[in-house]
Amino acid sequence: MFTTISSHACRHGQGKLSLRLFVLRNARLSNRSYTTEHAHHEARIENIRNIGIIAHVDAGKTTTTERMLYHSGRTRHIGNVDHGNTTTDFLPMERERGITIQSAAVTFQWPPKSVLPSGQESKTINLIDTPGHQDFRYEVDRCLPILDGAVCIMDGVKGVETHTERVWQSAHLSNIPRLLYVNKLDRDGASFKRAVQEAAARLKTWPLLCQIPWWQKDDFVGVIDVIHEVGLRFSKTSGAMAVVTKDTLATHNPALKDEMEKARLQLIDKLSDHDEAIMEEYLEHDINVSAGTIKKAIRRLIIDGKARFTPVFAGSSLTNIGVQPLLEAVVDYLPNPSERPELRVMTGSKTVTFSEFMEMAPKKKGAPHQKPEPVLSVSHVFKVVDSGARGLMSWVRTYHGSLSRSSHMWNSNMHVFEKPQNIMHVSAKDYHDIPTLSTGHIGAMTGLKQARTGDTLLTFPGHQTQAPEAYRSVRIKAPETPPAVAFISIEPYTKTAGDKIVDALQRLSREDPSIRWHKDERSEQLILSGMGLLHLEIAQDRLLTHYKIEKETAIWGDIEVEYSECLFAPTRPHYHEYDRALRGVAGRAACTVLLEPLEACHHDTLLESSVERDGNIIHVSIPLPEDTDELPFDTETVRQQLFNGAIAGLSRGPRRSAPVRKCHVHITFDPEKDWSKNSTGGHITNAALFAVRAALKEAHENAQVGILEPFTNFTIHCPEEASHAIQHDISSARGGQVMEVRKPEEEDYSGSVDGKAGERIDLTKVYVPPDPYEGVQSLRDEGKKTSGSVRMLHIMGKAPLKEMMKYDGHLRSMTGGRHTLTLDPGEFELVTGPREKALALDS
Repeated sequence: MFTTISSHACRHGQGKLSLRLFVLRNARLSNRSYTTEHAHHEARIENIRNIGIIAHVDAGKTTTTERMLYHSGRTRHIGNVDHGNTTTDFLPMERERGITIQSAAVTFQWPPKSVLPSGQESKTINLIDTPGHQDFRYEVDRCLPILDGAVCIMDGVKGVETHTERVWQSAHLSNIPRLLYVNKLDRDGASFKRAVQEAAARLKTWPLLCQIPWWQKDDFVGVIDVIHEVGLRFSKTSGAMAVVTKDTLATHNPALKDEMEKARLQLIDKLSDHDEAIMEEYLEHDINVSAGTIKKAIRRLIIDGKARFTPVFAGSSLTNIGVQPLLEAVVDYLPNPSERPELRVMTGSKTVTFSEFMEMAPKKKGAPHQKPEPVLSVSHVFKVVDSGARGLMSWVRTYHGSLSRSSHMWNSNMHVFEKPQNIMHVSAKDYHDIPTLSTGHIGAMTGLKQARTGDTLLTFPGHQTQAPEAYRSVRIKAPETPPAVAFISIEPYTKTAGDKIVDALQRLSREDPSIRWHKDERSEQLILSGMGLLHLEIAQDRLLTHYKIEKETAIWGDIEVEYSECLFAPTRPHYHEYDRALRGVAGRAACTVLLEPLEACHHDTLLESSVERDGNIIHVSIPLPEDTDELPFDTETVRQQLFNGAIAGLSRGPRRSAPVRKCHVHITFDPEKDWSKNSTGGHITNAALFAVRAALKEAHENAQVGILEPFTNFTIHCPEEASHAIQHDISSARGGQVMEVRKPEEEDYSGSVDGKAGERIDLTKVYVPPDPYEGVQSLRDEGKKTSGSVRMLHIMGKAPLKEMMKYDGHLRSMTGGRHTLTLDPGEFELVTGPREKALALDS
């Protein structure tokens, strides 16, 4: 039953709270007028929230997204991951496996417009639900940079897991403001206290508790809003929310009321240490700081995306607890696109803000006092999807200006103009045509023949046939594609089948750049490489189902580990001149290449003209002749052509035809002797390609090429009686190394760790309310000693990926199925001893 806010709350600056909570409570009751037209209305930029849901697999991302859509009125029924009927997991493989494989975008309004007073506007939330499995980490990495905020979901039972740390760090690299939502607090073994302490220790952020859980004995019934000093109790079936005042809490649960006051005081105290506005109000009004002041202070502290502080919320999405307040937090704390740092672009070897670039841009020739030619719009292609009926669709985020169907767009990565056939709003598997895509919005385009993930699109006044020289190569930084660690061979029976598979592989790798393919020169097989076992299983299924490849038309190998090659010693300089005709065009180009093993110092002294790719650093030097101030060619274009040639040369090593990694490549291109006027891009690229291959071949002849294999970091949660056998098996039979063994209950959170920006987080000063069973924990422990219950251990270490890809089945026989295995990508490490001899026999 809804309870109005008392006059006590109004005196604390919370007079508007009763209206807002009434809106939240009644959103589902009256919001039945949500139309497609409403969903696609172009909101003003200050009313936009572009957010992502990030977390470890099975933390509850899709379940939380489904509740958000339901409570906003976007959907009429709540989908369930186990039933395979959720909105964002619409691929057959996603519904079959119950996991998110590809990111999906949905849009909804919050609060729903139908329940807002006249004159108030809803916020338009563009939400991207991302995968949680580590095999699809590139899918997360390419979506995160275009977002303005993120909700990181943590399993209240498992705490901070390995992929949680990885996506948190990815968000940190893009300076994305984050909220932390502790989910699944209704489950046995859930601990809000442990989850918050782990977040502080492992994510290195000060938790700002905006809510604390409301347990009624062992039953999780709602959350306590620390800022507004009210209880929010939920119906587990419908999600309907009742508001319980502070006075009511004092009457029926005085201990909970006291804990709420303690939590609020701790929050104000932490905020006042870092925010002057709240400090002034704190000194003037003591603890009676208004809710509005607290919210503004929290927003100021997190908006820079450094994650020194993170607001924390509690809930259980599956049982409909806590989702509406989480949506309120998205609106209150996460920024709109105009509040984010200015777009940064790359021009040559420099990275500057867009406004700085416009100031730097050369003026028109003959008119030095005029401003540079304007750029009407700047957009970024962050994903390409093959939808089948509509063909390839390019997902874009617009940072400046507006795009329309008549836009003549310059792709600064591919150096071509393109024009979209349609601009669409994305809603999971549905697409709806819209006329324009303006600043801050996310949408999709059809008809772009060249666009790939990471490309930058610009538009200029008029219908030009060539981009202005000043803007020809300006681009937004694209996400790095991680190296492949596994592969599968495909051997077509006929040329026709082979051509069809090649076409499908080209389209598949354009969709997902972390999928690579090539044709083996010796075996004539097609080699498909990816990020792991699951990644390649999904890729194979997509070839068979989406691209209609008949499995019987080829021999499909088993999924195997992708090895790499490396250098033991520097090579001598190799000069190569390429003077053959290409496509009937004669030309000549040359360059000098020197290769050496990559050392840590190379990263520390990385030059502006160096590029890091696939575990290698490539440095291109183009010295300027003494008698001239400019070169007869575009330096950046030639640099890119030499870079492409080096990448192609490193893609096949001389020992196993495996990619070369951990290599420092020096390319010198002398304009006076290495270039002629009839040189084409192909001549320059091939000069670098053959020079690199020659250097690698000589190194192999001198026995200076080694083999690298991918390692994985593992965590095994298993019964104590099986732990010794598992450790022995990993160390002796799998070539792995056990780094640590510990009991989950022995986690130590009492120490201090270094936080971001040099701040030390003293975990003893991190306030967290006690869990409801904490007072009887010792009795439970005593009972464990006599009840015969299973004692569990955590085993952590690293091992070759080859030995761990299918290790879960082997563990099942050792633990009786009472285990969990988590793998996280490690480094490529040198193969030595018996493992190297075994590989030599396989070659």
